[in-house]
Amino acid sequence: MIRPRTLAAVAVVGLGALALSGCVAKADLAASDSLTVTSTDTSCEVSTATATSGTLTFEISNASSQITEFYLLADDGLRIVGEVENIAPGASRTLSVLAQPGDYFTLCKPGMVGDGVGKASFSITGAQVIATGDNAEQKQQAVDLYAAFVKDQVEQLVPATDTFVTAYESGDDAAARAQFPDVRAFYERIEPVAESLGDLDPRIDFREVDAVAEGLDWTGFHRIEKDLWQPAQDAVNSDGAPAWQNWQPSSASERAAFGDQLIADVAELNDYVHSDDFTDALDAQGIAGISNGAIALLDEVATGKISGEEDWWSGTDLWDFAANVEGSEMAFSLVRDFAAAQGEEGETLVAAIDRGYADLDAALGTHGSLSAGFVGFRELTDADKRQLIDLINALAEPLSQLTSTILE
Repeated sequence: MIRPRTLAAVAVVGLGALALSGCVAKADLAASDSLTVTSTDTSCEVSTATATSGTLTFEISNASSQITEFYLLADDGLRIVGEVENIAPGASRTLSVLAQPGDYFTLCKPGMVGDGVGKASFSITGAQVIATGDNAEQKQQAVDLYAAFVKDQVEQLVPATDTFVTAYESGDDAAARAQFPDVRAFYERIEPVAESLGDLDPRIDFREVDAVAEGLDWTGFHRIEKDLWQPAQDAVNSDGAPAWQNWQPSSASERAAFGDQLIADVAELNDYVHSDDFTDALDAQGIAGISNGAIALLDEVATGKISGEEDWWSGTDLWDFAANVEGSEMAFSLVRDFAAAQGEEGETLVAAIDRGYADLDAALGTHGSLSAGFVGFRELTDADKRQLIDLINALAEPLSQLTSTILE
């Protein structure tokens, strides 16, 4: 089945943590002075590990040999509260964020690729701060932070794909099988971005049945998956066709071709998310694109992951399921306060969506986690699948009202 091409969004903590300096009264400014950050090739040195809530200003100096980035991450280490990129060697940049009390992480990323260096805990104390200022500016900040998240995920996808492909091409199938679901999580969180780029998502992530239906050459993650989990001679594809019909295990040269193509396609995705075209596309869709993305990612779960059709040979669908839900939930968190601001109706809707995500997360958590791993999809009972389907449907109903609510 061909999945809808809708831009998804993934995000950050509530809007109270999004406003930049100038959108909060001076009385609410943090008591601390500017914080200094020194980024090197191997470290990210912040002048203090604690600060007071309010507007924080980080002065970042790049002492590394590469262009670098600096991030302030939420307590899950994933959501981005503030970010500044493209800091040239020897240059300095300033980042100002309105930060709420809580636990965070700081991180630098020399080379603007990989998972970064010097990740350290950062604590903010004090009282909750209420953002003020222009609503349009806050919406644009939400879009900007979504863009930063997408870039970060793809920057981590690049080296993870390189390592995965190296194992696959060298014939180290055990290592490649172990890496497969973890590499894909980076992609699944931001998948609809690639889906908006013509044939890029088909090259990276089409299942065999999709490629056959579209008359396309079958490449990407799922082509490699079938090599790594070679089916039995009497096995069938997800559409019931014989597994070995028009398919043979890849030779060493074919593995090299498939692996190199995946690396090239992921590099193309990385180039795109760092381009003006990507920024323009996000700006054009605004927060409606983010809200619709939350819905689209949940649809990804409902139409593929919950049926076990996505990772037909590996059975790693629950990893994809969890990454899609995580992306959807984070997209919602980015527009949550806009919905809640629409009065009692908006508050009721937000409460229903919060409850839906919590229930779905709890049920999924009984089968594992992205960090520790999940059970194979075939280990789920019919009752397990029915529970997850019911929870997805329960969440989908209020979530479908999100876009119209935030645009009122």
